[in-house]
Amino acid sequence: MKKAVITSIAMATSLLASGCATILTEDEHKINVSTSTGQEVTVQVDGKSFQAPGIVSVKKEKNDKVLVTDAEGCTKQTNLNKEVEPTFFVNILSGGAFGSTTDYASDKMWKYQDSVTITCKQ
Repeated sequence: MKKAVITSIAMATSLLASGCATILTEDEHKINVSTSTGQEVTVQVDGKSFQAPGIVSVKKEKNDKVLVTDAEGCTKQTNLNKEVEPTFFVNILSGGAFGSTTDYASDKMWKYQDSVTITCKQ
């Protein structure tokens, strides 16, 4: 009985000390990148190259990011603006200061838009 109570207290403490977004979300955010003309282009973000149209995976951070392409006729830079992950707000209600601080410190409270279109001329 005593062991079960100690285990329950340890589990409750660890859940309260960790953030909801930290537990429920990934370290990276997947973004569907396309072009306005449908043409294939190579894009770079965080020093990694990806093919678009396609899925680009970026590490969650508290900074905005920029997609860069040198494809002729396409916008050279497309901003990926950070947004607050919705699970962060649930954490404020359920986990309070401890959980929200953990989410902020781990950068998991941030996300980027789910899809972005690079503007290209026909």
